[in-house]
Amino acid sequence: MSAPLRLAPEIVPSGAGLHVAIIMDGNGRWAVARGRPRTAGHVAGVETVRRIVEAAADLGIATLTLFAFSSDNWRRPDVEVRALMRLFRSYLTAEAAKCRENGIRISVIGRRDRLSPALVRVIEQTEAQTARADRFLLRIAVDYSARDAILRAAGRLRDRGELSREAFARLLADPPHDGCPVPDVDLLIRTGGEQRLSDFLLWECAYAELVFTDRMWPDFTGADLAEAVREFYRRERRFGTVPELVSVAELV
Repeated sequence: MSAPLRLAPEIVPSGAGLHVAIIMDGNGRWAVARGRPRTAGHVAGVETVRRIVEAAADLGIATLTLFAFSSDNWRRPDVEVRALMRLFRSYLTAEAAKCRENGIRISVIGRRDRLSPALVRVIEQTEAQTARADRFLLRIAVDYSARDAILRAAGRLRDRGELSREAFARLLADPPHDGCPVPDVDLLIRTGGEQRLSDFLLWECAYAELVFTDRMWPDFTGADLAEAVREFYRRERRFGTVPELVSVAELV
């Protein structure tokens, strides 16, 4: 196992517990550039997931949400979709016990009615197996659309008659499967050179800091994650307020 990644104490505030979300983009292009099938890029991307999960808890990250498969991805070629589902199932099967031992709880967000019954069983078993882990939360978005999630939450809120951001956030936490709301996203990273959110965690990313990198997901490393976290702490987060006025002395 590689040495833990650490940020300097002056960079990470005491008690930091970031929610980092990652759009894992570039697997297919990474493979095609090497003369290999797109599925080879997804296989390499799974190994990157293992590296990043290992690194994340050492960087002051408490929650990591990974965009694995969007609701729009069903329109990809069947062979690629089947390969992605097999990889997802094998990842959960292989990593569940290790995650439990390392205090990592796994939660899968998104629709499940379009997934195969076998995959749904593996998801449920993995969530149950890691349910008591409390060191780090790994959320994996599969068949996920933020706009669809918002619509479902709005429908449930209408039935309850409780109108508040807090109540909506609780309903948005996918109560049929988990029901535990998580903090809003602090930092969103997208690999692969694209600069858009692609219907990912739109409500939760209202005040997220955005970091885009040209590095393809299979090439993304723990050091890249650490640099993104450093960039996050270098930024001034104002949440709609204004920065403190600069004193006259500082202007002289």
